[in-house]
Amino acid sequence: MPLHFELVTPEKLVRSEDVYMVTVPGTEGDFGVLQGHAPLVSTLRDGELLVVPSQGAAPTAIRVTGGFAEVSESGLTILAEQVGTAA
Repeated sequence: MPLHFELVTPEKLVRSEDVYMVTVPGTEGDFGVLQGHAPLVSTLRDGELLVVPSQGAAPTAIRVTGGFAEVSESGLTILAEQVGTAA
């Protein structure tokens, strides 16, 4: 079963898709989120989200600046101050 992932900025919904896994740059350290992850809220540090579209696939990096991550029964929502391309 896939993980529903949404990436949102104050201006718009950047991405909304089902993925295998996302690695999140939390302020307390990076953490991976798969379907069924325990609910949590974390602040983000400036860094890269690594989005794995399917099991065994290469990740896509998305640069984020500030914000929050929320894991709930409905999936993972990233509320980022800014989103850019990975360096």
